Amino acid sequence: MGTETGLVHRRWWTPYLFLLPGLAMVVLFSLWPFLNTVILSLTDAQILRGGGFVGFDNYVRAVGDDTFWLALFNSVLYTVVVVPCLVFLPLALAVLVQKKIPGIGFFRSAFYTPVIASAVVVGLMWQWILRSDGLVNTVFEKLSVISEPIPFLTDSTMLLVSAMIVTVWKGLGYYMVFYLAALGNVPTSLYEAAAIDGAGPVRRFFSITVPTVKPMMLLVGTLSAISALRVFTEIYILGGESGGPGGDSRTLPFLIRQVGLGFAGETGYAAAISILLFLLTLVFSVLGHRLSKGDES
Repeated sequence: MGTETGLVHRRWWTPYLFLLPGLAMVVLFSLWPFLNTVILSLTDAQILRGGGFVGFDNYVRAVGDDTFWLALFNSVLYTVVVVPCLVFLPLALAVLVQKKIPGIGFFRSAFYTPVIASAVVVGLMWQWILRSDGLVNTVFEKLSVISEPIPFLTDSTMLLVSAMIVTVWKGLGYYMVFYLAALGNVPTSLYEAAAIDGAGPVRRFFSITVPTVKPMMLLVGTLSAISALRVFTEIYILGGESGGPGGDSRTLPFLIRQVGLGFAGETGYAAAISILLFLLTLVFSVLGHRLSKGDES
């Protein structure tokens, strides 16, 4: 009897032992860095100097900083433009490559190739394509479509648009896989019944495909929004260390890197901007969660 009680007692806490390594990793690499960033944001610390407590001065400074508002505007604009593209274009692509026809595997692999390519390699390739003497401008000039090179990388607005194109191009194959998994769960009997009723491909798409993959669309929207808010590499590779002409194409991650890096780097102020970026990301995540809940209900 006593032995059985001891076994039950051990069974109660034994599962928590298996959770401890994972919990320790989360605390060490996620929770502690986050709390440390929150504390750092309340100081005037620099790279080579520990800072003193300044309260919310860094946040007040960000509110009055035009550079911060420009970076915030660029990040939100980037997200608003990129997310719809990454929700609908991969879905259309998945529908096209879903059909089991000879050679379709080649196209699936081709569309997925940008996903496994390094972001730096992708950025350099697009830099070669979009620069003044690059592929696009050269072809357009040869065809007499333009008389002067299009400033893809030398105009702040065009640079932002170019970075958006790169982000969408690189994300198409990634989210296409998500949709292929979701489309595989749609019963073919629904399409067959709709076809018997005389529904064409377009009507079947909007009446069957879209409603059944809607939860996946919300998930893709949330993930792509979080990814878009963290965009850095595309801007850095295409626009250089300054973030484009006059730094006008800087996003929040780019600004954090500029403010906090170097011997005079203001790590306290950079940490405050990081927390503000976290709150913005949290808003988009909660919005996506609410939409998912509303869809389920």
